[in-house]
Amino acid sequence: MLSMLRRFGRTLLLSLVLIWPVLTGCVSQKNLPYLQGQKYNTRTPVTADNAPQRYRIQPGDVLSIRVQSVQPQLNDIFNTVDTRAVFNGDPGNLYLTGYSVDDAGTINLPTVGKLKVGGLTVEETQAAAQQQVARYVRDANVLVKLLSFKVTVLGEVRAPGRYFVYNAQCTVLEGLGLAGDLTEFGNRRNVKLIRQTIKGSEVVLLDLTDPALLTSPYFYLLPNDALYVEPLKARADRGNAGNLALVFSGISAVVLILNYLKVF
Repeated sequence: MLSMLRRFGRTLLLSLVLIWPVLTGCVSQKNLPYLQGQKYNTRTPVTADNAPQRYRIQPGDVLSIRVQSVQPQLNDIFNTVDTRAVFNGDPGNLYLTGYSVDDAGTINLPTVGKLKVGGLTVEETQAAAQQQVARYVRDANVLVKLLSFKVTVLGEVRAPGRYFVYNAQCTVLEGLGLAGDLTEFGNRRNVKLIRQTIKGSEVVLLDLTDPALLTSPYFYLLPNDALYVEPLKARADRGNAGNLALVFSGISAVVLILNYLKVF
């Protein structure tokens, strides 16, 4: 009986040694590089034409509107946002001081009143605000910025979370970079982009290893986009490996005890 148990234990230990690389979830190196292709070289750059999409303001967005003129007292009526305080502190403060777009797509400017901005680009909103403010402030220069440009990155990245973008545009690669890039277990061939539109949510799959990503209409992120990086099967394999290691450790202990009893 003891000899049978010892043989069984040795067989299990040998099996563990043979299949351990599979259980620990090894990831093939060919699955890790982005934008794989044979066209790239060190002498001639490869051009990928892709114009950024123009974002149109939606209800729930928050705008910064700053007025510059020779009449500082009138400027202060409109300048409710201290951008330096927003950038150096909690971005949530912008919801308290910025101009929020209501469900009707309008903002409420002091003195001017309701201004329709829903469906406009930031540039078009700036022109509309400039026209209205000029009725009350002489030689006014109006600057409009979108403060609520945020993206959410989840899944197999090093720092998942929600990130504010203080720029006019942001690419998929920049969004993933904000989250610390993908882990080695992130599926680079199957990244979900979830985009909110007036009609509802859109979901598209992105392949980060395909050079065609650079010309995709989804290469540039829009405000409120979310990226979800699926895990590779190797992630689940590594998790299971920990449980199996405990089982084999127990078997090893039994084999050692049996060998010890045989000696005595």
